[in-house]
Amino acid sequence: MSTKKIYLFCDAGMSTSIMVNKMMEVVKKHNMPLEISAYPVARTKEMVEKERPIAIVLGPQVRFLLDKTKNEYEPQGIPVSSIDPEAYGMMDGEKALKEVLKVVKTFKKD
Repeated sequence: MSTKKIYLFCDAGMSTSIMVNKMMEVVKKHNMPLEISAYPVARTKEMVEKERPIAIVLGPQVRFLLDKTKNEYEPQGIPVSSIDPEAYGMMDGEKALKEVLKVVKTFKKD
């Protein structure tokens, strides 16, 4: 089974890499074929064109870009969501990952 990618975009802060590490702990614990990576939001287009992720996730710091990002990438078949600020604040990798996977599962490609 090939590894699927989830990209987490933020303003550029260190806290996002901590969240990625927490989410990856859950991925490894459950032996999921996922790879989660964090990038500055300015690199969204570059990274998505390089290798299409199964989901784009925005950190709370750039949540204001949610509608714009959805409008750009959801028509391409890539679901977009943002991490719940409470889960982010608590660095709850399991809750954040569950939310992302739920979005991926329920995403309807038009």
